[in-house]
Amino acid sequence: MASAPRPGKNGILRGHAAKSAATSGELCIVLDHVRRGGAVSDLFDAVDALLARPDTLPSPEVRARLRKADGLTQEEVAEVFGVTRVAFHRWETGVAKPRRRHLEAYVRLLTGWAAKHPEAAQASEPARQAG
Repeated sequence: MASAPRPGKNGILRGHAAKSAATSGELCIVLDHVRRGGAVSDLFDAVDALLARPDTLPSPEVRARLRKADGLTQEEVAEVFGVTRVAFHRWETGVAKPRRRHLEAYVRLLTGWAAKHPEAAQASEPARQAG
């Protein structure tokens, strides 16, 4: 038989208090964080920040259009990011994905350009044949 959760320091439960692996795992993470002196709300804020991280970029076509709409060259943008023009070209064309620290900044830049140049942010539709 599984043992019941035992009260630990300050009355906080030790062990797995739930049957579900996900819930049990989440509880263990929260309890460990609290045991180390952190507030549960701080942990949840950190988890929310992880969930909010950008994972997708606009299409390569839109990325290039946004940069050009702002009148910048790949070289100029690459210099700001501290990468080579070739590395930035690979990001813009979708051949490579920026590392996390660059990805967040690149998404921020693209978001800013999209707000500044909404027409350039629109994905173009495939050309329709007149018929």
